[in-house]
Amino acid sequence: MAEIPIRPHAEPFLSSDLRRDWLWLVILGAVLAILGLLALGVPLVATLVTSVFLGWLLIIGGILEVVHGLWHRSWRGFFMDLLIGVVYVVIGFMIVANPGIAMLTLTLLIAMFLIISGIFRIVTAVSERFPHWGWILFNGIVSLVLGIMIWRQWPASALWVIGLFVGIDMLLQGVSLIMLGLAAKKLPVQSMP
Repeated sequence: MAEIPIRPHAEPFLSSDLRRDWLWLVILGAVLAILGLLALGVPLVATLVTSVFLGWLLIIGGILEVVHGLWHRSWRGFFMDLLIGVVYVVIGFMIVANPGIAMLTLTLLIAMFLIISGIFRIVTAVSERFPHWGWILFNGIVSLVLGIMIWRQWPASALWVIGLFVGIDMLLQGVSLIMLGLAAKKLPVQSMP
């Protein structure tokens, strides 16, 4: 495997901080990979948890937005902060109270996003023909096909799509961190100048 050249100014960071924390990276990666596998094994639960988590993030963000607005009442954006905060809180409570409906809506939005982005990538790749345009064309075709598959199976696809995507992302992130940690362990010890 070819080694990636390291810029001279980045080397002290890589060889000291990254090498020192290699075990933490491996442990964090292993935890994420296990959580990703669990999400892949039980995508409905992962989808529900993700929907409820999103709802709570909106609630917390909305409360903070309202507090910010009230704290800076003299600011011209006071009403905007207040309104946006209230909308976040209301939507967050709607998601937490009805995670099934949120799953349906989010899944349909994911399908539409994949279809639209796939079409855009295909058209751009074919019309522009820039270097390596075939990869963008392939990416567009895969996105389009995935979007159509999710849309055609909707609403049943709402039971597994979000959990599957979250599981895949967590698994890949975990494996990436494990590989980074193991590579960092092999870095040479940097002596202080």
